[in-house]
Amino acid sequence: MSATLTPLAASAFVAMGGAVGAVGRYQLGRAVTHWAGPTSGFPWPTLAANIIGCAAMGLLFGWLARHGGANEGLRLLLGVGLLGGFTTFSAFSLEMLLLIERGAAGLAVLYAGISVLAGLAALYGGLLVMRAAT
Repeated sequence: MSATLTPLAASAFVAMGGAVGAVGRYQLGRAVTHWAGPTSGFPWPTLAANIIGCAAMGLLFGWLARHGGANEGLRLLLGVGLLGGFTTFSAFSLEMLLLIERGAAGLAVLYAGISVLAGLAALYGGLLVMRAAT
């Protein structure tokens, strides 16, 4: 995979990885729901995907930093596509860690707070709009 990709090739890598990641997420959810039971009352499938995705992102980021930092295709296929399709929480966690490692802990806390609160507000806003439309 070349370090310089056309936008179309880059998008293809993301799409291929994303398809595999999304199917993996779905199958993990099915397996965890079977294990935990469909009425457990706790979102075990999402928690499992987030933890597994974060561990995989750490492994990938560490490997790319050591061996393949210039391999944009691999980063797009696995990091953006596969892990993005599996869980975006891994990207969020990586960004948080990078902010902390760069000495910007305050920005990391701000980023986390805005992400969670604005995400909840946006979800609730969308839900209210759709409830009002029906």
